[in-house]
Amino acid sequence: MELTVWGIITALIVGLIVGALGRLVVPGRQNMPMWLHMLIGVGAALLGTVLARALGIATETAGVDWGELLVQVVLAAIAVALVAGVGRRRSVTYR
Repeated sequence: MELTVWGIITALIVGLIVGALGRLVVPGRQNMPMWLHMLIGVGAALLGTVLARALGIATETAGVDWGELLVQVVLAAIAVALVAGVGRRRSVTYR
């Protein structure tokens, strides 16, 4: 696999889309900035590609590899849920 400028640009664009889809999949409100969702999406896209290829899900196709995309979106949704859950503040009320 050759690393080219177009390959990097494509990975970033796919990562942004995966981050947005991950945000949409997680129910409820996430109090996170959009740049953090995008960063999570880029990480999930890279990790999802590696995981999909290791599991044999990813194939070399001329179009969209739906299995690989599904793995990426699931990873992004898990990461968004974890980061949003960690960032939530729990308030204690005293009576």
